[in-house]
Amino acid sequence: MKTVLDPGIDAFVAAYRGYLKVFAESRAAPVLSRGRPVKLSGFELALRVESVTAAAEDVVALTLAGPEGERLPAWTPGAHLDVFLPSGKQRQYSLCGSPADHHRYRIAVRLIRDGGGGSREIHERVAAGDVLTVRGPRNAFPLVPERSYLFVAGGIGITPLLPMVRHAQLSGARWKLVYFGRSRRALPFLGELARFGDKVVVRTDDEHGVPDLAATLAMAEPGAAVYFCGPPPLLEGAKEILRTLNPAARLYSERFSPPPVRGGVPFSIRLARSGREVEVGAEESALAALRRAMPGIAYSCQQGFCGTCKVAVLSGEVDHRDATLPPAERAHAMLPCLSRATGTLELDL
Repeated sequence: MKTVLDPGIDAFVAAYRGYLKVFAESRAAPVLSRGRPVKLSGFELALRVESVTAAAEDVVALTLAGPEGERLPAWTPGAHLDVFLPSGKQRQYSLCGSPADHHRYRIAVRLIRDGGGGSREIHERVAAGDVLTVRGPRNAFPLVPERSYLFVAGGIGITPLLPMVRHAQLSGARWKLVYFGRSRRALPFLGELARFGDKVVVRTDDEHGVPDLAATLAMAEPGAAVYFCGPPPLLEGAKEILRTLNPAARLYSERFSPPPVRGGVPFSIRLARSGREVEVGAEESALAALRRAMPGIAYSCQQGFCGTCKVAVLSGEVDHRDATLPPAERAHAMLPCLSRATGTLELDL
């Protein structure tokens, strides 16, 4: 018996295959789509900042283009860029423009005053006409074909979801977006979302109080794909609620910050080049401990998918907790942002 899908999912699959076809035809796609940062020469792009505009309170949107207006590598909803700032800091920002625009990328950056300095640098030092080096696009948060979606965004978490809702709308899929924030002034791209009418529900703290996650997740149809991008406390609550409320639903998420360490035990790291010993606490990551000893150590996502922090292991047994490092590399390398150890590890640092 032939299974007949409803027109919405047929349209979605066709549109999604179209995106994949465009991406596959890009010269850079086979390398740029890898889960780890690209090290090959020629795949780091020098892009001109076309514009820097206010998107909301403490949020700026940057439009990037090639120096000669050339075609840029294709991307799909959920993709991000690794951006190398003038100071040398590396940060990751979701693409929030249109995948159909092959000559421009758009990212948005919220100012985090007590953060690591990357957002301050963009807000205070980057201007139209500057050139930024970027790597990508890469997608660790892909949109899967489904009949029904619930998108949940917290503040700047709208950036990866904005292209997703546009794509869901074009595909004919059923969807709804719930958008949380402190106030409407702090929510970027409200004007662009207004065209979708009541499919977008805005809930701000000053108008509606603390977000009601249970009521929000109850909007998901049974078995829907729930895409969540927001603060970790909201994400953890969403996981628990969905398990009870809608166990057939599938939750896809992207974090703004490192996940908490769970089931950790203290261990030691020996730095082979200096002989220094670094103690890793039960509730901190190996990367956090290494940064105390080596503030300049390379890192980016702190969530186990970009691979920037990968280090060589000379001895010791690693408790691998990432899903990125290939099996062939696990015997002699680790991602200290997530992975841990028992006993003592000796690293080539």
